[in-house]
Amino acid sequence: MNENITLDKIRNIGIIAHIDAGKTTVTERILFYTGKIHKIGEVHEGLAVMDWMEQERERGITITSAATTCFWKTDENPDTHRINIIDTPGHVDFTAEVERSLRVLDGAVVIFDGKMGVEPQSETVWRQADKYHVPRMCFINKINALGGDFNMSYNSIRERLNPNSYAIFLPIGESSEHQGIVDLVKNKAYIYAKIDDPTSLENELKEIEIPENLKDKASQMRQEMIEKVVEYDDGLMEKYLDGKDLETKEIISALRKATLSGNFFPVFVADGRSVSVTKILDYVVDLLPSPLDVPQVIGMDPKNEEVEIIRKADESEPFTALAFKIATDPFVGTLTFFRVYAGKVTAGSYVYNASKNQKERLGRIVLMHANHREEIKEISAGEIGAAVGLKDTTTGDTLCSIEKPVILESINFPDPVISVAIEPKTKADQEKMGIALQKLAQEDPTFQISTNHETNQTIIAGMGELHLEILVDRMKREFNVGADVSAPQVAYKETIEGNAQAEGKYIRQTGGRGQYGHVLLKIEPLERGTGFEFANEIKGGIIPQEFIPAVQKGVKEALQKGVIAGYPLVDVRVALYDGSYHDVDSSELAFQIAGSMAVQEAVRKASPILLEPIMKIEATTPDNYFGDVMGDLSSKRGQIEETSERGLVKAIDAKVPLAEMFGYSTTLRSMTQGRGNYSMEFDHYAPVPKNITQNIIEGKSK
Repeated sequence: MNENITLDKIRNIGIIAHIDAGKTTVTERILFYTGKIHKIGEVHEGLAVMDWMEQERERGITITSAATTCFWKTDENPDTHRINIIDTPGHVDFTAEVERSLRVLDGAVVIFDGKMGVEPQSETVWRQADKYHVPRMCFINKINALGGDFNMSYNSIRERLNPNSYAIFLPIGESSEHQGIVDLVKNKAYIYAKIDDPTSLENELKEIEIPENLKDKASQMRQEMIEKVVEYDDGLMEKYLDGKDLETKEIISALRKATLSGNFFPVFVADGRSVSVTKILDYVVDLLPSPLDVPQVIGMDPKNEEVEIIRKADESEPFTALAFKIATDPFVGTLTFFRVYAGKVTAGSYVYNASKNQKERLGRIVLMHANHREEIKEISAGEIGAAVGLKDTTTGDTLCSIEKPVILESINFPDPVISVAIEPKTKADQEKMGIALQKLAQEDPTFQISTNHETNQTIIAGMGELHLEILVDRMKREFNVGADVSAPQVAYKETIEGNAQAEGKYIRQTGGRGQYGHVLLKIEPLERGTGFEFANEIKGGIIPQEFIPAVQKGVKEALQKGVIAGYPLVDVRVALYDGSYHDVDSSELAFQIAGSMAVQEAVRKASPILLEPIMKIEATTPDNYFGDVMGDLSSKRGQIEETSERGLVKAIDAKVPLAEMFGYSTTLRSMTQGRGNYSMEFDHYAPVPKNITQNIIEGKSK
């Protein structure tokens, strides 16, 4: 490990994309060309280093984000740079992995499939990167694949993601004709020395004249790009307007400023399995931010949330870090991945978990290379590492110095939309299952466990069928627990459409002291997605202050079980406006029960309705099955939003209730002779039609 690498020479980047765009393959190439691995593992052969879990290798997809570190130097930056890379999953069911990775990264490389352009999950990860203001560069991959189309992919980025995306590379040839790239910054062309096999490891790039048929296009696109980037550098703008030639170094400097602004996105293109990856590495170092380029991290004082605390990316600052991922390692136990924003920490020292108000001992610190560990004694600002020995730290917790505590903004995750009942196969599996589920839930914030008290079943909930399937599979392999799983259930919710008032009175007279609680509540609907609000409108001490939290607790508990079919009630405002108490008999328990009774009564009067998750679907199909796929989606209560050409296939965008989508992959495959594909992600909750509500209630009561 290079001890003398300064902060400006560090790049913390994520590789993000739609499933199957080639993220992991590109990462494998990066590791090969930076000397990290000596043989490139291909994903489809189940040998990729970054896909180290058994399930990842079998399915050829990334499930967990894997972290690794490599070193690189470029012509413009001859000093050694350290690149910390996180390869994230592309499947929407593992969206939490992308969310938490982007929260702690400084820059990202967004990869697109050159024959598909922007796909649904490309838009999702782009929005996640926007949310965390992560500067990014785009890479159109697989341009050598059948159907590889630079113009279509490039235009889809500019139209669907951001018009401020400008080409830096042009491909020399597409599909089987692909031979190399034109670098518009350097105004030079490069072809693979072994054109017959661009992926050969002994390959190299040969500089050539820009091909005649590309000269006009290259000149025009270079002009467009330069006109845009000089806007970010006044000195260069002046020089450019005076008609003077700009040096490569100056263009790269302006490109860097433009990219770091978060409003300009350079676009690269190549065959990601080839030596061209080295050119992209050059630009990762030249254009993406170091920890010094990102805004100072702002936290709050744990004692007073109004007070902001600023931490600079500097070793001399008090230690400040964010835990963003928990993983169970069979050899060392629980690994807590964390990003250090300020200060430094040594192995064996004590740190303060400000989110949990607890001291923790940081046993060992390791740098991760996929699932291999390299132990280090100290980690400082700008670094990403993993700690062994933290007992109570979970995703989103802030770790900091004990003397100068701070709480950083945590990470928010979406609620699960699908659940299954799970039962251990044998008595012996019973206890082991509880431990396994707890560990998996600790790792994955979008995985939730609950108990159905009526049936005494354990219910697990997640982001999709694949998500839950993988978790049950992991339970079997990693914890040796066999389990039977029920058919998937939709995570319905309930809400109200009207306003209502109700009274709750709980009086019990037994020998001695009795129980007395009396409340009047108002209930009204809130906007979709708002959640639950409780308002205390008691004036003049009609109910003593100490009983108010008990009323709120009773209301909250009652809302967990709706009145239509027992699903949680959401998006309601409950106001406590009147009531009475008894000097001797009133207690917290009595008011809790009264609050619960009143809110259930109010909900019944306020036109309760059932809500269901509506999914955003994009199905792609060859032209000759287009009508069948459209008809099938419409028959599933789907609303077709738009249809478009996508390379050689047609794409259908629709919104369909999740309840209609179980087993859809099989339906689509058989309808299109195995050539159709689809992706699905949660969009919003919407009311369930009356006739279907009735079926759900009847199904629940059976």
